[in-house]
Amino acid sequence: AAVAGLAPAQKVLVTGAGGRTGRLVLEKLSNDYRSTFAPIALARSTKAQKKVAELVPDATIVVADVLDDVALEAAFAGVDKVVLCTSAVPSIKILSIIKILLKKALFFLFNDAGRPEFTFPDRGTPEEVDWLGAKAQIDAAVRAGVKHFVFVSSMNGTQPDSFLNTIGRRPDGSGGDILLWKRKAERHLVASGMAYTIIHPGGLVDEPPSKRELVVGVDDELLLAGSGPGRSRSVSRADVARVCCAALADDRALNTSFDLASKPVGDGTPTLHARDVFDALDGRSCDYAVVLPDPPSIFAAAPASSPDL
Repeated sequence: AAVAGLAPAQKVLVTGAGGRTGRLVLEKLSNDYRSTFAPIALARSTKAQKKVAELVPDATIVVADVLDDVALEAAFAGVDKVVLCTSAVPSIKILSIIKILLKKALFFLFNDAGRPEFTFPDRGTPEEVDWLGAKAQIDAAVRAGVKHFVFVSSMNGTQPDSFLNTIGRRPDGSGGDILLWKRKAERHLVASGMAYTIIHPGGLVDEPPSKRELVVGVDDELLLAGSGPGRSRSVSRADVARVCCAALADDRALNTSFDLASKPVGDGTPTLHARDVFDALDGRSCDYAVVLPDPPSIFAAAPASSPDL
């Protein structure tokens, strides 16, 4: 219940709360922003719901598949702000590992053992989750009158040739391109008219928060700067969660899109206050003027066979 004289806590829906980053956002909001925000976890299935309940026992949880418009409309009703943490998650093909191990055992015949191969589950491809599912969430938020939408995406979105785009790609070229589908969803959010914050983390690592100095950039400049002393392309999931929560409470984060990484542990000064990244950003934001072509769709109709002559 709201305390007399104080504004009621704003409802924040955390989607993808069953994932590692989403769970950390949910925990951070529940523990450190209790008087400001009332977090609600969105789980895609009853299995994910049970997982969230085990990890965050006091969480309020709703169940909705991100491809189910009716369920999403009910889940987004009355919500003030959203943090989107959903993402397609690949699984490794065991057979590809066996092939690599065999090639390494026969190294005198194979100089290149190759890379592991990945696949995405049914209804879990990047096109379905990172484009159609993200679009459905954005559209549901618009209909619900959501005031601020925080989107956890990924660095490398300007690089169509990134290895990450090859993960799960099928022989016909469809099924992969996770970064390109995420980027398309980002453009949809920017055009939606809602206030937004888009965060592009570098490689996510499982480390405690506040142990590294966070660095920000735009348009993959951190990635393109290369590697070397004092540079890092990775960032702790816990620090991403901290920045998400800080963005919800800081007007400087409104209508910004930026890349987030960190210096190696021991380099620089650990960022103790996540809001400081908005000072470092200094009003810059990613440029969406360049629109890359859509990747091949998994829903593309197979070409009709030629009639017999």
